[in-house]
Amino acid sequence: MPFDHFAAIAPLYARVTYSKTNIMREVAELPVKGILLDVGGGTGRVSSAIRDLVDEVVVADVSFGMLKEAPRAALKPVCGGSESLPFADNSFERVIMVDALHHVVNHADSAREMFRVLKPGGILVIEEPDIRTFGVKLIALAEKLLLMRSHFLAPDQIMKLFTSGEKKIRAEDGTAWVVIRKNKQNQ
Repeated sequence: MPFDHFAAIAPLYARVTYSKTNIMREVAELPVKGILLDVGGGTGRVSSAIRDLVDEVVVADVSFGMLKEAPRAALKPVCGGSESLPFADNSFERVIMVDALHHVVNHADSAREMFRVLKPGGILVIEEPDIRTFGVKLIALAEKLLLMRSHFLAPDQIMKLFTSGEKKIRAEDGTAWVVIRKNKQNQ
């Protein structure tokens, strides 16, 4: 089993606040009634920041160390990988993945799973460092040197992982948001 870099930094990571709440609120069209799934959500730092905008939040992550730091009173932590989410089809009104896609083993399987658990009419938001920017290229290099297996995708490459749905990209300040709305007829 590979070294869990995230379990090692979980106590520190849990203290970092999420600074892009207003943008996430806008692109995910929050508030909304229903359940939000935060895939690769670790300590729940992002979903904690938007918790009051949905009825319930489930945080799914493969790192027990990260999930251990999630506030259990506000969030429901579930250990599971993004490539095989332990949820039924069409379960969530919103699905988010923040700063995590570049860490997954299989991008295509992760995209397919997130889309599968999203309800028709629901919105999926993938927020990633924008690899087209110089600063993020340096971060990508650093993560390679730390043996983190990171593989960053440009926003248009992320969008191509999805074969259906209404898609758009927003990018600013070294961050990109790929937003997919599942068509109502997608079952």
